[in-house]
Amino acid sequence: MNIISGSLKGRRIIYDKKLKVRPTTSKSKEGVFNTLNNLYDWSKIRVLDLFSGSGNISYEFASRGVKKIYCVDNNYDNIKFIKKTSMDLKIDLNIIKYDFKKFLKKNDEKFDIIFADPPYDYSLQKLTEIVDLIFSEKSVTKGGIFLLEHNDKIEFGNHNLFYLKKKYGSNCFSFFKKKGRP
Repeated sequence: MNIISGSLKGRRIIYDKKLKVRPTTSKSKEGVFNTLNNLYDWSKIRVLDLFSGSGNISYEFASRGVKKIYCVDNNYDNIKFIKKTSMDLKIDLNIIKYDFKKFLKKNDEKFDIIFADPPYDYSLQKLTEIVDLIFSEKSVTKGGIFLLEHNDKIEFGNHNLFYLKKKYGSNCFSFFKKKGRP
């Protein structure tokens, strides 16, 4: 996995295949970040990376200049890997080993972008519960975005907060937000 843009562009991250992760592909990351580039001043936003896995998405945000990034994952090995990698890359991440639901319920911070990459076998119902929980806990700033990576068999077109879908191969990214511009 490579960092595709920013100050760490080209850095290769080697992860242990024993980690239970499915890193977002470079092609998918490039497409998603091209969409986000036009919406945000990277240095002024807060990002939450749920189901952080290898930390791939967090490294990309950090490379682009995001200063406040929270990585939440409930797997000890993933958290250990993210901590080591962030030290190697000399980036500051808030790395938290916690269940995402408990984190959202206890958290008082608001985020401009929340990215989640839960396991691909999550059902539409389970993914919809994540979307609804994020907005019910008011974790997203006004005009902020929740970005959910999921398999291409899931459709959110009827969800009242859905506003955009991007597809790259079998990877899909559904964007959700409340009314108003980011």
